[in-house]
Amino acid sequence: MTLNYKKLGESGSTIIILHGLLGSLDNWQTIAKQLSSTHQVYIVDQRNHGRSPHTEEMSYEVLAQDMMEFCAQHQITQAYIIGHSMGGKVAMLLALQHPELIEKLIVVDIAPTFYDGGHETILFAMAEAPLKSTEKREDIDKFLQNRIHDFGVRQFILKNLSRDEKGQFEWKCNFEALILNYRLLMDFPKSDNIFTGKTYFIKGELSNYINPDNWDACDKYFPDNTILEVKGAGHWVHAENPEGFLEKVSTILK
Repeated sequence: MTLNYKKLGESGSTIIILHGLLGSLDNWQTIAKQLSSTHQVYIVDQRNHGRSPHTEEMSYEVLAQDMMEFCAQHQITQAYIIGHSMGGKVAMLLALQHPELIEKLIVVDIAPTFYDGGHETILFAMAEAPLKSTEKREDIDKFLQNRIHDFGVRQFILKNLSRDEKGQFEWKCNFEALILNYRLLMDFPKSDNIFTGKTYFIKGELSNYINPDNWDACDKYFPDNTILEVKGAGHWVHAENPEGFLEKVSTILK
């Protein structure tokens, strides 16, 4: 697997940033640029997202394997790993399987446990969107309005919109594979391993993704952990309070 990526910064220790479900490296460019003044930062499109290859296979095991191969391809022997949501689960599994690769683990607003989901409406709306019958982005947005009422979520989804070689709209992400493997992505693989390195869970103050019901799972797999809260932020911590998020990350990187 050869993943699409961007590298920012030429000196300092290495940071790898992994986006969440339906995201891409584009969501993290602002944060990466800020961190690149003192670090080498890789932002990566995971498989079936952004401009990385599409495959039918989609599980945390293969996503973690992709990242192990990515590190080998780029001669990265150790890095700070920042993962948000789905990317956080990939980062956690990578740490459990290959702890030697992890300088410090930074998990953004997700725990190593099962979640009920909630993206099904979004995925089916994307599947039904009239991509082939219009040339206007506004028409796609208008169609999605009836199914995805939140403006911010809709704009996030529309970042997946692209055009093929004929100029017709298409989704960058492989939403078919995401739909087929959705329940797998809501879970977290069981493991007998424990990551004893430094782990930081950064949660949004207004988010319930990390909560008292799943703290035990965090402690079980990552006993040397610290939970940090970013004020005024929901699940998309880095987008909703980038200054607060960067403050927490900068403290960890020192």
